Amino acid sequence: MPQAEHVTAGYTVRLLGGFELGQGDRSIAASPSAQRLLAYLATRRALVNRATAARALWPDYPDPRPAANLRSALWRLRREHGGGPVLSTVRGLELRRDTVVDVHTVHAKTAALSSAPDAAWDLDLAVLRQDVLPDWADEWLLPTREWFRQVRLHALETLCTRHCRYGRFDAALEAGLAAIDCEPLRESAHRAIVRVHLAEGNPAEALRQYEVYRRLAGSELGLRPSQQFRALIAHLLGRPMDAHAT
Repeated sequence: MPQAEHVTAGYTVRLLGGFELGQGDRSIAASPSAQRLLAYLATRRALVNRATAARALWPDYPDPRPAANLRSALWRLRREHGGGPVLSTVRGLELRRDTVVDVHTVHAKTAALSSAPDAAWDLDLAVLRQDVLPDWADEWLLPTREWFRQVRLHALETLCTRHCRYGRFDAALEAGLAAIDCEPLRESAHRAIVRVHLAEGNPAEALRQYEVYRRLAGSELGLRPSQQFRALIAHLLGRPMDAHAT
């Protein structure tokens, strides 16, 4: 009787909120150096030269220490996990193609918002509230962290607008307020919330939200709300839209 073929479950790399390496439904321990290597490769999504990776991961060490640290991290992965999700060849390093990285999975879902209306219901607000490895201070991580911050801000605003359009005002406000929690000075997020209040028939709430932004932008940045924002609530003021802005 032929034996059933053993299928190895693919790996997952979590970057949102903190690092975690998984395989199937279980979490896998990884050394700090292995974690940083895996996170670095997960943010690159392409073949990376060994020397480039070593210098990025250990920028404060003189040669040849970075290369030695990289070899040590790879050795630990091979010893503990048979290499894990890392493909190491003479050409460089990369994650195995079947490795699932949460940041890229969430990005794919947010990208579908513009073309697939139902995609909005598959997005978890708790995920969109999280930063990429918030406790890490590595310089190579900064571009990815800012990129994903913009991804989630746009996604939250889109969710706010989409929910409002379908009359799901509670969900719309939750998404809009999550965007403001992420970036309190983002005017477009405040505008989205004002539109929800107006659609729900709550002009006082709309004016209150406008005032929150007007005062915050004025005190923090010395700015006033844009003409677009002032026009949105001008009919509630009973006066020309520029008269209220100071």
